[in-house]
Amino acid sequence: MRPFLYQRATDPDMAVQALSAAAPANNPLTQAAAQPLAGGTTLIDLMKLDVMRPTAIVDINPFARDWSAIQPDSENLRLGALAKMSDVAAHDEIQRNYPVIADSLKLAASAQLRNMATLGGNVMQRTRCSYFRDVSYENCNKRNPGSGCAAMDGINRMHAVLGVSDQCIATYPGDFAQALIALDATVEITGKSGSRSMPFAELHKAPGNSPDIETTLQPGELISAFTVSGRWPRSVYLKARDRQSYEFALSSAAIALDVQDGAIRDARVALGGVATVPWRAREAEALLKGQRFDDGLAQRAADAAFADARGRRHNSFKIALGKRVVARALQQAVTMEI
Repeated sequence: MRPFLYQRATDPDMAVQALSAAAPANNPLTQAAAQPLAGGTTLIDLMKLDVMRPTAIVDINPFARDWSAIQPDSENLRLGALAKMSDVAAHDEIQRNYPVIADSLKLAASAQLRNMATLGGNVMQRTRCSYFRDVSYENCNKRNPGSGCAAMDGINRMHAVLGVSDQCIATYPGDFAQALIALDATVEITGKSGSRSMPFAELHKAPGNSPDIETTLQPGELISAFTVSGRWPRSVYLKARDRQSYEFALSSAAIALDVQDGAIRDARVALGGVATVPWRAREAEALLKGQRFDDGLAQRAADAAFADARGRRHNSFKIALGKRVVARALQQAVTMEI
């Protein structure tokens, strides 16, 4: 690990100031010279691997209590960005009215990591692509812009089939983000100019021609909270992976349904493990809305979700697997007792 300056921020203004002061001019959006430290479960790993090389670490834990509230009410849910994954997953109101959130958190990482990791850090975690995480490979457009993508013709079993470009096929690795994007969550961001909010769907950037620019956060900005409107008791998160625990998704689906008198009044479908960013399958949602559920409808929705998928040598199986995951998750959501 390379030398770095450690700073403790006792309040959000101090953190934003420290992070902003260290932002370099060449590429401030992705390779900031200063990085915030909360749980550290991703950042420390990447520093040890020499993938991330911050010159300063800004510890934001001193004000964690102010940003870790779990606030459900009759209309909305607000989650502080520094809330621990394990605390949110275990919360009675989350399990009752937002099971897709609870499930997505329970199925992520290990119990020890969930006790340390924060919600804000979780949605900002970077890809598990082995070519990104191994600096001996020079050709990684995320880590070394313009160098190429070794995964294109390499071992790409874990890589994305949706949202890819000819510059990058690295998969977004998180679970919680699929629940947020399915529920039309809003993300609150704190920066030099105060607080701003935007749809969570606008936080992550698809690779396009600039895979190294992963989010729309500006220099010095921090995620402070997430908000979900309404309640979604009929919702599930289903995750298919190589082993039952402590493994990233080969394919996952976050499903939320509003069923009235046997008809699907509203449907939300998000996909994980198969896309370069948290992925909303709106074509599938359009097919489901206003329909009565049966196995044929589930299959048509699953087909629509992967209509634009592009497989490569080792990961084409994800398309068929992903369709099965979507169909099964829909069946589970429809039959839930609420």
